Amino acid sequence: MGDIEQAQRELIEEFSFFDNWIDRYQYIIDMGRKLPEFPEAWRTEDSLLRGCQSQVWLHTAASDSRLDFQAISDSAIVSGLIAILMRVYNGRDAREIVTTPPAFIAAIGLDAHLSPTRSNGLNAMIQAIKSAAEEVAAAGAG
Repeated sequence: MGDIEQAQRELIEEFSFFDNWIDRYQYIIDMGRKLPEFPEAWRTEDSLLRGCQSQVWLHTAASDSRLDFQAISDSAIVSGLIAILMRVYNGRDAREIVTTPPAFIAAIGLDAHLSPTRSNGLNAMIQAIKSAAEEVAAAGAG
């Protein structure tokens, strides 16, 4: 499956093929359309993330030290950002999630091209993923 660093490199390479941000936004939206179905039972108040302008639900499952994430949003662009995060973090080791910085954000240009509210939402999603990983890593260390 590779690791987080490899997933980030692959994303950076994919985004380098686009000459402008209109094409990049469309690619992000297209990625979001390919997210797996998110069960209605998971759309609970507990799985609703705070700090996102759009509604975002994140479901986390741990198996040993590996974390599996599934998420969905009511916004097309945010669903695309979720798809990017799932490519980077889904199925990864908790310690790797905690210790690997999300370098792809600046490398792709998301930090400069997302609105402040979308940036806040992206950061909230990353923080939720890292928090879940910290809990699993701490439990495994004990």
